Amino acid sequence: MITVRRKPTAVPTIFNMFDEMWNRNWPTENVANFRPAVNVSEHEKHFQLDFSVPGFEKEDFTIGVDKDQLSVSVSKEENKEEKTENYTRREFRSGNFERVFTLPDAVDADKIEAHYDKGILHVFLPKKEDVLLPAKRTISIS
Repeated sequence: MITVRRKPTAVPTIFNMFDEMWNRNWPTENVANFRPAVNVSEHEKHFQLDFSVPGFEKEDFTIGVDKDQLSVSVSKEENKEEKTENYTRREFRSGNFERVFTLPDAVDADKIEAHYDKGILHVFLPKKEDVLLPAKRTISIS
């Protein structure tokens, strides 16, 4: 067997691409090192957080509010056992993640809702009524 040594360079190589593929944090393969991507958007009446979390069930999530902090976390443990005549295979994995966000004063923390659909966790943060801007209007010139 020949040992291939690589010299570190600033220019990406084919080896870098393979390293990235093998070291990627896929939630269904390596839950212990997973940190989900989150999209944050603002709408007229609410803010919205969308977490990319395929491979989980809605029961795996814990969402909580403590003062002005919103925390979204997952704790998952999985055990599999396969038996046939010739072999027994047992696999297990476990892990967790937590993302914490500071809520703006405009959010009504008592009305936060969440929905999980097809690998995306949607968290809706409604704005307080007194903070909502009036609807768009045209001002007449006198």
